[in-house]
Amino acid sequence: MLLSRSALTQEKRLNVNSDLILLGHGSGGRLSHQLLDDLIIPTLSGTAPAGQNDAALLEQVSGRLAYTTDSFVVDPIFFPGGTIGSLAVHGTVNDLAMMGASPLWLSVGLILEEGFSRSDLKTILEDMRQAADACGVSIVTGDTKVVPRGKADKIFITTSGIGVIEHTIAIHGANAQAGDAIIINGTLGDHGIAVMAGREGLKIDTDILSDSAALNGLVAAIIAEAGDSLHVLRDPTRGGVATTIKEIAGQSAVSITLVEEALPVNPSVRGVCSILGLDPLFVANEGKLLAFVAEEAAERVLACIRRHPLGGQAAIIGQVSAGDAGRVRMKTAIGGVRAVEMLAGEQLPRIC
Repeated sequence: MLLSRSALTQEKRLNVNSDLILLGHGSGGRLSHQLLDDLIIPTLSGTAPAGQNDAALLEQVSGRLAYTTDSFVVDPIFFPGGTIGSLAVHGTVNDLAMMGASPLWLSVGLILEEGFSRSDLKTILEDMRQAADACGVSIVTGDTKVVPRGKADKIFITTSGIGVIEHTIAIHGANAQAGDAIIINGTLGDHGIAVMAGREGLKIDTDILSDSAALNGLVAAIIAEAGDSLHVLRDPTRGGVATTIKEIAGQSAVSITLVEEALPVNPSVRGVCSILGLDPLFVANEGKLLAFVAEEAAERVLACIRRHPLGGQAAIIGQVSAGDAGRVRMKTAIGGVRAVEMLAGEQLPRIC
C-alpha cells in the first residue's frame, strides 16, 4: 500500500519519538487504529479489535434510567490525590448517584493535543479503568480526536453515563422540605485547594489531597437507611457548598439556614484559604455529597454515613424551613446571621 507524503512524514516523526501524539493519530487511518488498538481500547475496556463496532449494545434493564454527560478540562491533569482520568469517572458516576441511580455504563470522548505524551495518556487511561472497576461501571464506547498543537491543553475528556433507578423514592433538587436536616459526608474544599496547589506549585507543609471519589456506594447505603425520608442528594462541585445550597433553596422554594461552626473543614485547607482570601464554602469538592433528610431520620442517617469509608467526618450543617423562598443564611461563629449568595464569577477556574 502506498502512503502519502504527509503520512510518511507522520510515521517518520513517530519513529523519532514514539511517545508523542501526532495529528495522524486522529486521522482515522493506520496511526489512529494503532493508538486505539494498542493503547486506548485495551486499557479502558479490554475489547479486542474484532469486537469493536460503531455503538455499544447494552443489556435491557428494569426501572427508570438516568443519563448524564460532563466534560473535564482540569489544570493540571495530574494533581495531589487524582488525575483528570479518575476525576472524569468519579464526576459522571456521582452525577448519576445524586439521582439515586446505580451507575452501569460510561462513554469516553478524548480530545488530545498534538505533542501530548503517550505515556501520560496511558497513565490517565489506567486511572480511568481502575476508577470504573472500583465503582462497578463499564466503559463501553467512546471516541478520540486529535487537534493541532496549541488548539487544546494536553487533553480534554467528555464522559457520559447511564444508570438505573430501581426504587420509587423521589430524589431531586425541588424536593427539599421544611424541617429537613442537611448532612455533608466530610470536609469542604479539599479538591479545589489541592488542584490550585498543584497548578501554582504552592509549597504547602501539610499534604492536601483532592477528595475525588465515587459516591455510588455511599448513596446506596443512604437510600437503604433513609428510604422515603431522603429528599435531595447533590454533590457540591463547582461553586462549592454555598452555590449548591443556594440552587436547592431556589428549586424547592424554601429557606435554608447553615451553621458555620458545624461546617467540617480540614485545618490545612482552612489555613490556605485564610492566606489567599478564599472561603471554603465556595471551593469545589469532588467526593462530597449533601443529603436532605427528614428531621426524624437525620441522626440515624448521619450514623449510617459515618460508618462508610467516605463519611467518617460527616456532619449535620443546616436545616430547611418554609417561607423566604430561595433565601440562604449562615449562623456565624460569633452569634450573628449573614446572607449566603452565589459567586458572581469563579474563585478557581478549571478545577474539574
